[in-house]
Amino acid sequence: MPWKQVRPMDEKIRFIYDYLNHVFTFTELCDRYQISRKTGYKWVHRYEEDGAAGLEDRARSPRRSPHKVSPEIEEAILTVRRQHPGWGAKKILAMLERQRQAGPLPHRATVATILKRHGCVKSPRKRVHRAHPGKPDTEPTRPNQLWSADFKGQFKLGNGQYCYPLTVMDSASRYVLSVLALPSTALEATQREFRRLFRRYGLPERIRSDNGTPFASIALGRLSTLSIWWIRLGIVPELTEPGHPQQNGRHERMHRTLKAAATRPPEADMTAQQQRFDAFRQEFNAVRPHEALQQATPTSQYTPSEKKVPKRLKKSLDYPPHYEVRIVSTNSGIRWKSRWVSVTRLLAGLPIGLEAVDADQWDVWFGPIWLGRLDERLWRIVDS
Repeated sequence: MPWKQVRPMDEKIRFIYDYLNHVFTFTELCDRYQISRKTGYKWVHRYEEDGAAGLEDRARSPRRSPHKVSPEIEEAILTVRRQHPGWGAKKILAMLERQRQAGPLPHRATVATILKRHGCVKSPRKRVHRAHPGKPDTEPTRPNQLWSADFKGQFKLGNGQYCYPLTVMDSASRYVLSVLALPSTALEATQREFRRLFRRYGLPERIRSDNGTPFASIALGRLSTLSIWWIRLGIVPELTEPGHPQQNGRHERMHRTLKAAATRPPEADMTAQQQRFDAFRQEFNAVRPHEALQQATPTSQYTPSEKKVPKRLKKSLDYPPHYEVRIVSTNSGIRWKSRWVSVTRLLAGLPIGLEAVDADQWDVWFGPIWLGRLDERLWRIVDS
């Protein structure tokens, strides 16, 4: 294994100190610092030759590079790029060959490296990949134990406007709580509809959705503004695994029926489409027999929740007594042992709980949602 990534110079100095004091055999010493004997002898020899300065990292690039691109060829590459800003390495090489430049031309990958080094090419933004909590395992046996929510695939109306149907269903009774025609998946309209549903039907214990906007994000724990609001209401959000729509199979099956009955062909505008959705919902809930319900209707099986919307959102969540609790600051982090640790701006002003799992590692929670593990060797929260 390589040197520990946290302050490697300190590790090297400790290694030399232990070596000079003959505390361990050389093999034991190398095992203790998780390095090979070859690496250990290298640092001993460097220390004997140059003292502590010899332990500093040295440049690994060769002193001579016989295959290095000449300044003339490099300038010719950049000249063609300035004349044609949209050209890549392949086209630039073709132009230089046509111009019969003196000297051998470099490989296409080398030209791309030259363009990148001179700022001619922007590196793609690195995408953050968050860990997933895994397959949701709630099997609902009664109404309001689990709601499912999704945006059925968008489609174009007769007037050219796109419609994004927001659908919400009680999983146990198959009762469709809402089919709302919306112009986008924006948070504001989605939250407004859930607020209406909560006032009318009460609060469910859990809501299952996919990983799309506005249900999830790339923040720690895949939290979003919407899911944080649910948690503060006492609702646990569940996410299906990416690429596994069958984990919300009941909802997907309802979508098939919705698509066939209420979107083909689409209506002329949003108002007419909503009227058609309302008619579908009425028939699906109160008229259409459901095989999974022994041919009963969802209306006959569903009852509203006794859990009502609280007058105020929870500001302080309940954590076990052995947790350390910290408030996330407005600049999206916490102070931990005099060090700054980034969390997420979505939780600004809200408490998170930290549970010790090792001497220098802590599990980090927001209510029932695991955000990741705070590693004091890295001073950041990792979630994979």
